[in-house]
Amino acid sequence: MPHATQHADAAVATAELDSALRGGPFHVALRAAIAARGLPLQRVQHHLSRYGVKVGVTSLSYWQQGARRPQRPESLRAVRALEEILQLPEESLIRLLAETDEASPGQRSAGRSYRSLVEASGVLERLLTELSLPPDGGLHTLGHHERVHIGARRELAGRESHHIVRAHMDGVDRFVAVHHGDPGCVPERVRVHALENCRTGRVRVHQDTGVLVAELLFDTRLRAGDTYLFRYGVEDGTAGVSREYVRGFGPAGGQYALQVRFDERALPVRCHRFAQHSPAAPRSGRQELPLSGHHSVHLVEPRVRAGIVGIGWDWE
Repeated sequence: MPHATQHADAAVATAELDSALRGGPFHVALRAAIAARGLPLQRVQHHLSRYGVKVGVTSLSYWQQGARRPQRPESLRAVRALEEILQLPEESLIRLLAETDEASPGQRSAGRSYRSLVEASGVLERLLTELSLPPDGGLHTLGHHERVHIGARRELAGRESHHIVRAHMDGVDRFVAVHHGDPGCVPERVRVHALENCRTGRVRVHQDTGVLVAELLFDTRLRAGDTYLFRYGVEDGTAGVSREYVRGFGPAGGQYALQVRFDERALPVRCHRFAQHSPAAPRSGRQELPLSGHHSVHLVEPRVRAGIVGIGWDWE
C-alpha cells in the first residue's frame, strides 16, 4: 500500500504545517513548510538564488532549528521569497517572525517591539527600491553627531544630524536620510530641513510604520575617497509620549555621538543607555546617565558596530 502510505504522510505533513502557520513559532512553521514540500535545503537555497537572494544552507538549517532568527534586510527578503517558494500565504512567515516573544518579557525593556522593527525594515527596503537608491548610497560614515529634542509634551519634537562621510565609489551626489517616528506619529506632517551643504530632494513616507525616507542632495559629485560634511534636521512632534531614541547600524563605521535634550518643563526621572546586537536580541550594556545642568544626556561610540544603540528614559 505505498500510495496510501504516501497520501497519509502528506496529509499529516499538511496538517502539521497548517497548525504551525496558525500558532508558530517561526522556526517550527518553516521546518514544517520545507517538509511538506519535500525539498532538501540545497534545493531551497537554489530556489532562493533564482530570486536574487543569497542564503547559506547552514543559515537555513539554523533558522528551521530555531538556533538563529532572520534579522538583516537580506534575510528578511529571503523569508518573503520562501513564502512564494514554499507556496505559503503571503506574510505568513513574516507575521510569525515579527511576533514578540511573550514567554520572556523580562528580556526586553519597553520600547520598539521586534514586530515594529521588522515591519519598518521591510518598508524601508520598499521605499529605497521605489527611489532606486542603494542602502548605503556609496558612502561610509566617518562621524555622525545626532542631537534629539524632547518637547514640553514629552514628545519627540525633532532631531538634528551632522554627518562626515567618505565616498567609496565615483559619482556619489546624495545621502539617504531615514526617520522612524515614535508610535502614533504622522509622517506626512514630519518635515526635513537641509541645514548645511545639502538640499532636500525626494521624500517618501509610510503611514502605518511611521517611516520617512528623504534624499539630501549635495552640490557636487564625489569621487572615490572624497570626504564631505553636511547637516540636516527633522521636525516631528506628531506622536505621543516618547520614551527612547534608538539608532541602528549595518556595517561597522566611524564615531557616533547621541545627545538627548529635554525641555525644562518636562524632565525625566532617570535616563540610561543600552545596546542590542539585533532587534531580536535582548538589550545589554545598560548604564545610567545623569542629567546635566543643561537638561541633556549623551553617549559616544568611538567606532560603531553592527546592531543598535540608544538612550531610554522614564517619566514620573
